[in-house]
Amino acid sequence: MTSTLKGYALPDDKGYFGEYGGSFIPEVLQTIMDDITAAYNDIRKDPEFHRELTYLYKHFVGRPSPIFHARNLSAKLEGAQIYLKREDLNHTGAHKINHCLGEALLAKKMGKKKIIAETGAGQHGVALATAAVLVGLECDIYMGEVDIAKEYPNVVRMKILGANLIPVSRGTRTLKDAVDAAFEAYLEDPVTQLYAIGSVVGPHPFPMMVRDFQQVVGMEAREQFQEMTGKLPDNLVACVGGGSNAMGLFTAFLEDDAVAMYGVEPSGRSLKEGEHAATLTLGKPGVLHGFKSYLLQDGEGMPLPVYSVASGLDYPGVGPQHSLLKDLGRVQYVTADDKETIDAFFILSRTEGIIPALESAHALAFAMKRAKELDPSQSILVNLSGRGDKDIDFVVDTYGKDYGI
Repeated sequence: MTSTLKGYALPDDKGYFGEYGGSFIPEVLQTIMDDITAAYNDIRKDPEFHRELTYLYKHFVGRPSPIFHARNLSAKLEGAQIYLKREDLNHTGAHKINHCLGEALLAKKMGKKKIIAETGAGQHGVALATAAVLVGLECDIYMGEVDIAKEYPNVVRMKILGANLIPVSRGTRTLKDAVDAAFEAYLEDPVTQLYAIGSVVGPHPFPMMVRDFQQVVGMEAREQFQEMTGKLPDNLVACVGGGSNAMGLFTAFLEDDAVAMYGVEPSGRSLKEGEHAATLTLGKPGVLHGFKSYLLQDGEGMPLPVYSVASGLDYPGVGPQHSLLKDLGRVQYVTADDKETIDAFFILSRTEGIIPALESAHALAFAMKRAKELDPSQSILVNLSGRGDKDIDFVVDTYGKDYGI
């Protein structure tokens, strides 16, 4: 379960992807992180752990998730053929369950009593609450008050599952502030709790560990796409906030030079400060939440306020491996704004009968634009990372009149 790029193992033993990653945390917490790293390195070599996780992926999550050829959408665009990796069909409705099960099993094997986490759109929170129930652990979820109001269906799901939902009222009351609150709670008791980070971010080993659990997406997609078409996809597209669904898809294709990769960030209302969350597009290297990566920051290195119509993407940092892939030019990081995203949300719904999550709609928006530039013989595989059940109230209340609702 090691990601490579032209033979270069990622990360190194200190958790660095080139100059990015690492572990910038208090010494007392570093000891705990070292224990987590050792435990993860043990279980990743344990055949029984892999058997258990594989069983749950198949019989609980419903893996493998299918690939769907969006023929109606492709015909409408009159360009490249668009295919969707249907992570929205997973139990709990998104890709997040892939790493939440792995983290919950790890916590159980380490003797932890509770798993805690942040959530933005609520998908990570729902998935972790689900995994906690399954393995018999307590679960605390920190969520900004803005996102609680915006993603209320997922709030209800977490409460039904028995999770302790803790509102975060400070700062912008969104994802970054929820991460801050969860980290502080973890520092109070890192012994009996495990902080199950929700993306390929945070101090080592989490960027590596979450990627490893998510790479099942790309491994399946590689085999499925070749079975469907006889070749690899020409283009891969995935949204990027922290970047877990994108790394899940990209990892299996990193050494295939003929496969172009695009990570789509939110340009929000505009590219003015505080109006977007386009970290790799406009950020520069810095340290946040215990790791080094590209960061939207002010002149003193403090994170800037960010915004996205998709609650799961409004984070001022990004996974360290994405930062390296940007520098190497292996992945092109592009943007989609709110208008393009909402258009894509409705277009997919009304051409294919699939309502996507707003996060995934960012990837779809770019894929649609890119498809028009390409020949119909070309293919684009989009990671449809989540379904839009959680978003429909917000979308209809905010944009419904513009779309005949």
